Amino acid sequence: MLKKARINLNQPTNKTGLSYRDAGVDIDAGDQLVENIKPYAKRTMRPEVLSGIGGFGGLVEISKKYKEPVLVSGTDGVGTKLKLAFELNIHDTVGIDLVGMSVNDILVQGAEPLFFLDYFACGQLNVAAATEVIRGIAHGCEQAGCALIGGETAEMPGMYPVGEYDLAGFAVGVVEKSNIITGEHIAPGDIVLGMASNGAHSNGYSLVRKIIERASPDMSALFDGERSLSEVIMAPTRIYVKPLLALMQSLTIKGMAHITGGGITENVPRVLPENVVAQIDSQSWKMPKLFHWLQEQGNVAEQEMYRTFNCGIGMVVIVAAVDADQAISQLQAAGESVMKIGVVRARIGDEHQTQVK
Repeated sequence: MLKKARINLNQPTNKTGLSYRDAGVDIDAGDQLVENIKPYAKRTMRPEVLSGIGGFGGLVEISKKYKEPVLVSGTDGVGTKLKLAFELNIHDTVGIDLVGMSVNDILVQGAEPLFFLDYFACGQLNVAAATEVIRGIAHGCEQAGCALIGGETAEMPGMYPVGEYDLAGFAVGVVEKSNIITGEHIAPGDIVLGMASNGAHSNGYSLVRKIIERASPDMSALFDGERSLSEVIMAPTRIYVKPLLALMQSLTIKGMAHITGGGITENVPRVLPENVVAQIDSQSWKMPKLFHWLQEQGNVAEQEMYRTFNCGIGMVVIVAAVDADQAISQLQAAGESVMKIGVVRARIGDEHQTQVK
């Protein structure tokens, strides 16, 4: 018969006492980060916000201006662009990317972003780098007009290599039920407008990194006459919220497509009725130098470019032909670069719903 071993809880030990810091988690560093970011978050506050940074949950009421409010939510990350942020030690732009990817997504359904939350995970917290990241998140929220009401900083030893972190973001907006943009009324003859991007935004970076690996360029050398290649590559996602919310007050936007993963050819069909095609004229805008460089250095086929990158068009807006000139004029007055890039036509058979030629 086996005897059960008995543990003497009073047995003395020579081992020193352990703390959470000994296990790799620095609570003081986390507290310092919260203090660092409070002033940036404060600048993003909206009247609807009932609680600030530091609580267990963020409280936000819905404005009384909505009769039938519908909440619209979106979540995203920054993808492998973060690998370049680590390598180049550029941390102040990826936070803007994080916000832009979510708020631009909910915007296409007509939603005004209300609030944003972030999730920052790392193996060991670098307060300086994390502060830069979250300062960028707050800056993105200011651009979008939404409040940064909270987030989570997770320090998890052993989960991430030293110096690396991951990001996720969550945006919630609101739209009047009768004003939801669905794309269902898009019809042949409508005009496709393209709003310029800031660069590659946050998509296609696995291919970007592969091309950089092959080309081995000097990332610090001037690339476009003013910025280095690293600055061009890391330029943050353009946030289109304020000019497009204003445009919605002036005329009817029939559909919008945020050009993210899948590029132009895979994102525009997401807002089109099954009986139409968006015929895009690739000569209607000047593709930025970055994309020409990526295509040349990676020997990337033209159609592969259009289904991987935004190629200089970060947001597509579809309006009736009679509204196109007014839309262009208003967006340009708001500081956007926008142009007519195509037309909606009837679909033939089961052809792909976005043709770029």
